[in-house]
Amino acid sequence: MLEFIFFDHGLCQRFVTYLAGQGLAAVVRDDHFGWVVGVDETVLDEMRILSIEAEYEALEREQMHLTERSEGGLEKFAAGFGVALPSGEQIMVDIPPNLATRLIAQFSLDEIHEMFSRVAAQALQPDHRPVCQRDESS
Repeated sequence: MLEFIFFDHGLCQRFVTYLAGQGLAAVVRDDHFGWVVGVDETVLDEMRILSIEAEYEALEREQMHLTERSEGGLEKFAAGFGVALPSGEQIMVDIPPNLATRLIAQFSLDEIHEMFSRVAAQALQPDHRPVCQRDESS
C-alpha cells in the first residue's frame, strides 16, 4: 500500500478526488499527524506511480505555502514517512522537516518507504553477520 500524509483536510480531499478521477480507490485514515491516504500499489504500473507521486508533491508544495502563511508558520510544520514493520503493521515515523525535504529531493516516496522499512526490520530483527555475507533480499 502506498501511503501519503496530508496536514490539511482540503488537500487530502483533493488528492482523493484526483485518485478517483484516475479510477483508483483510496483508503483514508485519520492519523495523529494528519490524514493518511492509502492506494493499493499492486494495481499500479511505474508510470501511474510517478504520476500519483507528482500530484502528491504538487499538493505538498501547496501545503508548505499554506503553512508558511498561517500563524506560527513553519514552526508548526511536521514531516513523517510510512514504515512497514516485520509484523505487517504500518506506522508513521516523524522526522525533522528539513531532513524530509532533503530526502524527497533525492529519493522517490517508494524508495524512502523501502529504506525506512528495511531499517525498522533490521533494528527489530538484527542480523549480526557481516553485510558481505548477507543476500541482497534480506
